[in-house]
Amino acid sequence: MSSEDTREIRPDSTLGHEISSRDAAPQFVLPLVVRIEKTAPPARTDALETAARAVLAILADERSTGDGEWAAAVRDWQDARIRKVVRRARGAEWRKAGTLPGITVTGTDPDAEAEVRVFPPVPLDGWPRELAKLQVSGTELDDPRPPAAPDPAHPVLWLSPTLEMSAGKAMAQAGHGAQLAWLRLSEAQREAWRASGFALSVRTADPADWRALTASGLPVVRDAGFTEIAPGSCTVVADHPALRERAGRWTGRRPTGR
Repeated sequence: MSSEDTREIRPDSTLGHEISSRDAAPQFVLPLVVRIEKTAPPARTDALETAARAVLAILADERSTGDGEWAAAVRDWQDARIRKVVRRARGAEWRKAGTLPGITVTGTDPDAEAEVRVFPPVPLDGWPRELAKLQVSGTELDDPRPPAAPDPAHPVLWLSPTLEMSAGKAMAQAGHGAQLAWLRLSEAQREAWRASGFALSVRTADPADWRALTASGLPVVRDAGFTEIAPGSCTVVADHPALRERAGRWTGRRPTGR
């Protein structure tokens, strides 16, 4: 139930990196672990939203900026292909993962609350032992009820309506979308998002809206094709209100999602 992904374009880069130079750089990965107990799995949408908020939490953490203890790893990770891997844990595995430096983020679904722990980036072949042994594939997740329509005042990460993705793959892609939006925001806009608790929704776009969304000027995640789907596939559009105003090219009806 996990995935390893990358996005092809880094809009905040001032280094002019081509894909080939980013491939040549040392490769890092952002580990995320979702708690999945046999008798109480999280709801799929809550897991996706929690994973996206976990990525934002580590990007905003003071340990990831300036001279913080995670800052060098975060910079190295973002200078190469930005990979994220989602693994699953339960019971003792989850408790052991919680002893490693990281941030645990909880979901908002009262009936099937998600828990996701995000860790500072690690070398692609240098996973901590406690995380390396966790399963990369496994239980799929479902929503106990259809998710409500998203709040248009908050960011919405629109998933492609044409691609089938496992829960882990979709969690990583939602994290990519949140990160792309974060990188395009001003410091004031980032602070406002942080103050809201990184409020956001993850929904599947209406097929009638998808083409317009991908051409709107909003951040678009394009998958590198390491797992599950073809390289270059558009997986997520990050519809942040501040970026929506700046893009100014979304002229379709407001998507309701599903």
